[in-house]
Amino acid sequence: MSVQHDISAVSTTPDGCPVSSVTQSPTGCPISHQAASFDPFRGAYQVNPADALKLARKEEPVFYSPVLDYWVVTRYDDIKNIFKNPELFSAAITLEQITPVSEEAIEILDRYDFAPGPTIVNEDEPIHTERRRALMAPFEAEHVEKLAPKITEVVTSYIDRFVTRGKADLVDDLFYEVPCIVALLFLGVPDEDIETCRQFGMQQTLFTWGRPPAEEQNRVATGMGQFWEFAGGLVEKLKKTPDADGWIPHAIRVQKDNPELITDNYLQNIMMSGILAAHETTTNASGNAFRTLLENRDAWEKLCNDPSLINKAIEECLRYAGSVVAWRRMTTDDTTVGGVEIPAGSRLLIVTSSANRDESMFPEPDTFDIERSNARRHLTFGLGTHTCMGATLARQELRIFIGELARRLPHMRLVEGQEFTYLPNTSFRGPEHVLIEWDPTQNPVPADRP
Repeated sequence: MSVQHDISAVSTTPDGCPVSSVTQSPTGCPISHQAASFDPFRGAYQVNPADALKLARKEEPVFYSPVLDYWVVTRYDDIKNIFKNPELFSAAITLEQITPVSEEAIEILDRYDFAPGPTIVNEDEPIHTERRRALMAPFEAEHVEKLAPKITEVVTSYIDRFVTRGKADLVDDLFYEVPCIVALLFLGVPDEDIETCRQFGMQQTLFTWGRPPAEEQNRVATGMGQFWEFAGGLVEKLKKTPDADGWIPHAIRVQKDNPELITDNYLQNIMMSGILAAHETTTNASGNAFRTLLENRDAWEKLCNDPSLINKAIEECLRYAGSVVAWRRMTTDDTTVGGVEIPAGSRLLIVTSSANRDESMFPEPDTFDIERSNARRHLTFGLGTHTCMGATLARQELRIFIGELARRLPHMRLVEGQEFTYLPNTSFRGPEHVLIEWDPTQNPVPADRP
C-alpha cells in the first residue's frame, strides 16, 4: 500500500519550498499544501523541527509527506500510543536508509560484505525483549555510576586545555571527543581505536538518516563499508580478552552461553550501532543543552548558584532541545493514528521533538523552564520496550558536563552573532559548533587563572 515516489516528482517554488506533483496520499485523500511543502532535509525543520511542525500539531497532526513517502506524526499522545504498541507499529525500519541507496553504492557496500542485520533498536518482539534482557546489565545505574570518576577525570582534563584561553568551541574542544572516549570505555574498545571511531560516527548519521546527493553516496557507502569491517575487527580483538570490562565483552560472554541468541553478525551490528548511539547522540545532546542554557542566561546563573537543579535542567534540556528528533515505524496492519486512516505497510516518521512541544502535555511548551514539574515525561529517549538503553549513561555524562562547567566557567557566554549549523537529516540534531568566550582572569578557581 505504501508507494515510493521519486524525488524528481518534487519541484520548488521561487522561495525554495518543495511542492510535490503527487496530489493524493496512498489512501486517496488530497494532500494539503502544508504536507506537500514539508521537507525535513532543509529549511525550517533543520533550524528547529518542533517550531517547523507547530502549525501541523494544531491543524494537521498526522499527514502524508510525498517528499518522504512517510506519514508524519506530530502530537504527544499519538506518538506515545505508537511507542506503546510495538506489535502494530514495527521498529524494523528504524535503521533503514531514508534515502534509497544507488546501485553503484550497493556494489561498493557488497565489496565490504556489508550485511547489517537486526539490532536492539530495530527488532520486534519477542526476540527484542529476550536480547534486551540478556544485554542490559552494563546499562543499569549501579554499573554506569562506576564510570563517573573516570568520566569526571576525562572531562576535567579536557577543560584544563582551554580554561585559561578565554574562548573555546564546546563541540570541538569538549563535546565531540569526550563522549567518544566514554562510549568506547563503555563498549570496551581499546584506546588505540578511538580516533578511527570518531571519523566513522558522522558517516553513519548521514548514511541512515540523511539525504546525501548522488555524488556523495559512493563516498558515504565506502565509509560505511569500512566502518562495518572495522566493527567486525574490533569484535574479534575483544574476543581475545573475554573477561574485559565493557558492553561488548559482556555480550561476548552471553554469546558463549547462548550462541543462537547472540551471533557474530549480531555482535558486529551492536558494535557498529553502539558507537553511534553512545557517541553522536550524547555529543548532540550536550551541544543542544549548552546552547539552550547559555541562551537562557537566568536559568544558567540559577543553575550555577544551585547545583541541585542540574538533574531538572537535564530533563528540560532533553525536552526542549533533545538530540533525537524523530524515530521511524512501519504499520503491520491497517490502523488509524490521530483519526487518520493509515494502511498496513506504511512508513511513519514520529517526530518526538514535536511531541515534546505539545501544549496538551507541556504548558507553555516553548518556554524553557528548568523547574518544569513534568519535564521528565519527554519522549526523547522513546517509551516502552524500545526506551533507549543508554539513557542512564547519557544523563550521567550531561550531569558531569554541566556540573564541571558551572563550577569552573559560570561566567562563560555565547559568542554573539555565531550561526548554528546542523548536519541535515531527519532524526538526529546537534550544533556542529558552540562558540563561547569569557574573561579568564575572572575564573572562580584560582588555579584556572592565567
